[in-house]
Amino acid sequence: MIKAAQAPDEEPRVPVDLRQAAAQLRKVAAEAAHCERCPLYRDATQTVFGEGPIGALIMLVGEQPGDQEDRAGRPFVGPAGRVLDEGLAAAGLDRAATYVTNAVKHFKHEERGKRRLHKHPDRGEVQACRWWLDRELALVRPKLVVALGAIAAREILQRPVVLAKTRGKVFPFADRHRALATMHPSAILRMRDEASRRQAFARFVDDLREAVRIAKAGK
Repeated sequence: MIKAAQAPDEEPRVPVDLRQAAAQLRKVAAEAAHCERCPLYRDATQTVFGEGPIGALIMLVGEQPGDQEDRAGRPFVGPAGRVLDEGLAAAGLDRAATYVTNAVKHFKHEERGKRRLHKHPDRGEVQACRWWLDRELALVRPKLVVALGAIAAREILQRPVVLAKTRGKVFPFADRHRALATMHPSAILRMRDEASRRQAFARFVDDLREAVRIAKAGK
């Protein structure tokens, strides 16, 4: 759902410009539902556009939808989404205060029997979808963008990214936006043992806490 931000339990007194931005973003989402800018739409169930409030404190940008997101039509509702929700809660941030999206809006996959396995989008597919991400950024105007994973970070910053060197740091990018990179929640799920997953999750939460601090400070 795309809406203008408001505090819980308050009457919806939303400035006109925020209402207009929310209406424009709904229109963009409707246009994206028919996107054929790259071939990925052919095998995907549907476009998975972003969701969250205009004026969000933080915009979270992942790589692409997964199998469950493709079926539901919403970002981060599968296993990685549950890790994200746990991380946000541990960092003291309500997901409802964030705008959640992906660099690529269609699920790229390959069939393995009855399973649909994730495949990384190529550079051309990511670039083709940048048109939609730019419109989300322009209309949502988040205080800070958090790139989830190296592919999202590379697309946002428009340069090669080594996540081990850039995570947790703030970088300026187009139109006076700022971004902080961290790992993708799915990377935590892929770790071999529980100890590694716990350690990675703790670092992930630390990055999210730092993102919240920076976004609230407005520096």
